[in-house]
Amino acid sequence: MSEQLRDKVALVAGATRGAGRGIAVELGAAGATVYVTGRSTRARRSEYDRPETIEDTADLVTEAGGRGIAVPTDHLEPDRVKALVDRIADEQGRLDVLVNDIWGGEHLFAWEAPVWEHDLDKGLRLLRLAVETHAITSHHALPLLLRNPGGLVVEVTDGTADYNDGHYRVSFFYDLAKSSVLRMAFALGHELGPRGATAVALTPGWLRSEMMLDHFGVREDNWRDALADVPHFAISETPRYAGRAVTALAADPDVARFNGTSLSSGGLAREYGFTDLDGSRPDAWRYLVEVQDAGKPADVTGYR
Repeated sequence: MSEQLRDKVALVAGATRGAGRGIAVELGAAGATVYVTGRSTRARRSEYDRPETIEDTADLVTEAGGRGIAVPTDHLEPDRVKALVDRIADEQGRLDVLVNDIWGGEHLFAWEAPVWEHDLDKGLRLLRLAVETHAITSHHALPLLLRNPGGLVVEVTDGTADYNDGHYRVSFFYDLAKSSVLRMAFALGHELGPRGATAVALTPGWLRSEMMLDHFGVREDNWRDALADVPHFAISETPRYAGRAVTALAADPDVARFNGTSLSSGGLAREYGFTDLDGSRPDAWRYLVEVQDAGKPADVTGYR
């Protein structure tokens, strides 16, 4: 276990599963105190109706070597978010890392459905969950983060700015949501930079989240069985890879050089030298452009 974040306090908003859980656990492995939030608890599931809970995530943080604290929070409710931040202020007196990973939209978008055919209520709900939640959380949390110099905000999205600028992403609503989060990091960089803090956007690659593994009918220990049907899945990565990216950023005294920019787990692995859990270093977005989008056969040689 590393001690590099032993005195740091983090809030991972949207840490029930996927990248949020991976980020929270890796922050814990570096010694941080990590508040984890979400709507799925041991007492009540969200509309996802999945087994993962924020209490489980908090336990994993603690087992990794940090201190995990689960706080059930709907980030669309400003009063609940304010109460969360007030609690962190009362208990810790500081906030060093804010990770905005709130999403909740997997069941709300239709692939390549034009806006006039897409379910409007679902599309608008997706935007509220993916965009409004981040704004509410930043509004309430950033004054606490700015109490001490060197704070870090990570806006988690899907796709780098370069990639998303030139590619249609899934549907009108999905595209708008993920591009909005990229722009949030850019705007926050302008607002936080002069005040001694840093904001970045971070995208994982093809994530082996709990939901993705279930979708392909595999587990983490046999995920390669999915390659027979989905060969490009060979470039995929665990949620902990993004977690190691965030931990590297949080421990970097010169992180301000990235302020306002769009980053990827694979790109930061090259920068900082960390690996995924299996010792590999997948670079999914470079692979996507140079192999998958180029119509080449799946071959991760040189990409992980």
